[in-house]
Amino acid sequence: MDGNGRWAQKRGKPRLFGHHAGARRVREIVEACPDFAVKYLTIFAFSTENWKRTQSEVSGLMKLFKRYLMSETKELVDAGVRVRFIGDRIKLDETLVALMDELELLTCHNDTVHLTIALNYGGRDEVARATKRLAREVKAGRIDPEAVDAETLARYLDTYVLPDPDLVIRTSGEARISNFLLWQSAYSEYEFVDTLWPDFTRDEFGRILASFTRRERRYGAVPG
Repeated sequence: MDGNGRWAQKRGKPRLFGHHAGARRVREIVEACPDFAVKYLTIFAFSTENWKRTQSEVSGLMKLFKRYLMSETKELVDAGVRVRFIGDRIKLDETLVALMDELELLTCHNDTVHLTIALNYGGRDEVARATKRLAREVKAGRIDPEAVDAETLARYLDTYVLPDPDLVIRTSGEARISNFLLWQSAYSEYEFVDTLWPDFTRDEFGRILASFTRRERRYGAVPG
């Protein structure tokens, strides 16, 4: 969900103004998912690299996350949205983590849309953390190192209960993946669009999904 800051600056507003607009856009896209038969949606809210931004922007984002979780809880529960968070929670403050835990618990029986929010998330960091957990299991003798393969490591990722993404969409005209779901997106389709995230409408979402359904996905094989 890229382009919030630039969207705000184009309007002569502070970057946080754009982040607030971006949060409202999240709601519209989540609400659109059932209409487009999208069961799983993952949004990249804050990366492990985003701590490098100014203290005021980071502080403002953390307050926005808290406000969003508190204000949207009832809507998410009522809409049948199951919420999960991926990423390292250690650097997040206790109040935010408590809100995350509560929302996961309150929505754990929902199944209309599975919304995953990547918060303090980085693909390399995730693989490193997964490898550490796997190494501890090997050291404890619970896993034979000779039996470790790609499927074994995948069980230790933050997304172990989720399917790999079919489609990754990046907004704002940037044509890079920026450390997002590196392991999981090995065979994902990609769509890079110029639209800044606060302007990304459900109609554009629908057009991209319609185009995606016409793609031929071979997973390395040759079509018969």
